[in-house]
Amino acid sequence: MVRHVPQRSPIEPSLATVFQALSDPTRLAVVERLSIGPASATELARPFEMALPSFMQHLGVLERAGIATSHKTGRTRVFQLAPGSLELASAWLATFRNHWERRLDQLDQLLLAQHRTEQERT
Repeated sequence: MVRHVPQRSPIEPSLATVFQALSDPTRLAVVERLSIGPASATELARPFEMALPSFMQHLGVLERAGIATSHKTGRTRVFQLAPGSLELASAWLATFRNHWERRLDQLDQLLLAQHRTEQERT
């Protein structure tokens, strides 16, 4: 069976790209830090034991995923969260959260009915 997958614009990040970017502990920590407010690349790199060029690759992944944006102020590159991609991931997770909550409610009702039936037998 072949499914039609709609084409995304090159600017719009895919859900897989967002989750891939968030799958790395370093990038996840950067996102947590950026949730407080904008920060320079140097400030973001400070807690990590890696060379700045290696750390900049992590920031590049976050930018390509649409999770962060940056602008240059003089010689300093400042990063900030771009919540659109995170909202995309949150909406996707919410769909599954609702699905599994309904399923668990159904299971709970079934187990309660079975329990009542067993109590009536005794």
